[in-house]
Amino acid sequence: MSDVDGLFAKALEDVKQLPERPGNLTLLRLYALFKQATDGDVHGDKPGFTDIVGKYKYNAWAALQGTAPDTAKQQYVELVESLRNGTAA
Repeated sequence: MSDVDGLFAKALEDVKQLPERPGNLTLLRLYALFKQATDGDVHGDKPGFTDIVGKYKYNAWAALQGTAPDTAKQQYVELVESLRNGTAA
């Protein structure tokens, strides 16, 4: 397991122990980074207009298209760390 994989695994545990729940935009960013890191580029049909949450998730993930999985893992780790430290924007 590479360093980034180990840090990513730790961040997946740390995100469950955050002092407070992140806002919706931050949650979308976490979701998109996780999906890009674990599944690669977005795939499947875009949800319809009645599935508002699904559409936002799909769009957030699609925005990361072309991002390398290791890069997404590193960004996820950095975001979780900033949330833990209270320095997230």
